[in-house]
Amino acid sequence: MPVRRPATTEDCRAIAQIWNRIIRETATTFTTAEKAAKDIPLTNTHVLADGDTVLGFTTRAPFRAGPGYLRTHEITIYLAEGARGGGLGVALLRPLEEEAREAGIHSLIAGLAGKNAPARAFFLRHGFIEVGLIPEAGWKFGDWHDLRLLQKRL
Repeated sequence: MPVRRPATTEDCRAIAQIWNRIIRETATTFTTAEKAAKDIPLTNTHVLADGDTVLGFTTRAPFRAGPGYLRTHEITIYLAEGARGGGLGVALLRPLEEEAREAGIHSLIAGLAGKNAPARAFFLRHGFIEVGLIPEAGWKFGDWHDLRLLQKRL
């Protein structure tokens, strides 16, 4: 049975592998710069692991720089390719929300590629509301991509 726990240095290589496949193969994230294991932040990063196998991870950090944004956090939830569709996203999201609430976070933001319908549906099902659309915010794979912002007040 998969267990959610704080990420450790030993998890960083697996986290980078999950993230880098998404960077290389999708417009889910607009970056093209792959992540090195040494660059994975451990603060507010959790993994869902089945034994030694990392199935997915979450990150949480202030939405923008500056003290006014300290209680509004942007979240990332990524699952390994074979781990999608079985409820593991919920196993990552629910405790992330609870920990954020306990830390005094007021709201969570999910930034999604405009065409990422499965992610949008996931967040809407779990109480997020769409609060913004930035047309053609990102350039990747020779095309412009919209950015959707979804928010959940805790």
